[in-house]
Amino acid sequence: MGTRYLLALFLILLVLGFEVQGAPTPQQDEAASATLFSQMQESLLGYWDTAKTAAQDLYMKTYLPSMDENFRDMYIKNTAAVTTYAGIFTDQVLSMLKGEE
Repeated sequence: MGTRYLLALFLILLVLGFEVQGAPTPQQDEAASATLFSQMQESLLGYWDTAKTAAQDLYMKTYLPSMDENFRDMYIKNTAAVTTYAGIFTDQVLSMLKGEE
């Protein structure tokens, strides 16, 4: 679990680093800014693909089928409980709105 948090933190810091590095530039003609934009876009997409591949590899290395089964079981139980309580809540609200007959 610690490596997943570390990976998420790394990706957030990477994105924030790109935001901080971007310095405001004076207005240029559209041709120069278009090439700069395309270079930045290619660079960011390259970094994104590299980070995505690294994240997928890390996930596959740390994948635990038993944890997946536990999460699936927990999801099923929680959705059943929420569905039950949502039904009770809906019945109570409808009976309050409808009033006594």
